[in-house]
Amino acid sequence: MAFLEIRKLTRFFGGLAAVLELDLDVSRGKIVGLIGPNGAGKSTALNMIDGTLPSSKGEVIFDGEEITKLASYQRAQRGIGRVFQEDLLFGNFKVIENVRVGLHLQSKIGLSDIFLNTRSKHRQEKVLQEKAFDGLEFVGLAEHADELAINLPHGRQRLLSLAIALAIQPQLLLLDEPVTGMNAEEVATMLAMIRALREKKGITCIIIEHNLRAVMGLCDRIAVLNFGKKIAEGTPKEVVENPAVIEAYLGTEEDVASS
Repeated sequence: MAFLEIRKLTRFFGGLAAVLELDLDVSRGKIVGLIGPNGAGKSTALNMIDGTLPSSKGEVIFDGEEITKLASYQRAQRGIGRVFQEDLLFGNFKVIENVRVGLHLQSKIGLSDIFLNTRSKHRQEKVLQEKAFDGLEFVGLAEHADELAINLPHGRQRLLSLAIALAIQPQLLLLDEPVTGMNAEEVATMLAMIRALREKKGITCIIIEHNLRAVMGLCDRIAVLNFGKKIAEGTPKEVVENPAVIEAYLGTEEDVASS
């Protein structure tokens, strides 16, 4: 049994199928890429996996549990995290305060603790602050903890988004274009961070990314969507040599050779 099993997952918008009968197995501890042309249905697929968008039909089975009907926060509680394409940050909050927001699922502070300002509240606040700082240390942002999030450059804002997603202690992390808009140094830093998620934290990852070089060098397996349908799946080498992929996504064989 795979760690994540996607069975016939489908989403219609009106009469148009954005994703049609997607089947995908993701093994624990693997990094899987989901690629395809613009409008192929990649983000829609991630939205159905994390519960942001309900599916029209099909099943999502996570760690042996059928979670298709669960809300997104319930899936987060079970260990599915998400880094969105756009950085969803509180720009006028400090960097560490943004991570604290991500820790709310772990908070055990009740209303009575807040109103009575109990010792338990202070202990919990200290624990959450330490966890937030640990998350920033992991992504290399500890020295920026007290800066405003809006003042971080793009690459560091992406790392902050990652730290927020890690606050729920995910077992599965969905990353939507994690290196888009980054310079070469920032790309290298993010790719190293994603590898560290698996090697140091044992986190399984599914990645959408248009940077083909990054995907090919990072992922164990890749699935390719085109017009909402999966047209290929395999190792990076198998995918890049697949004629259907070359035609639908990569262009000509000369384009692939020069990429």
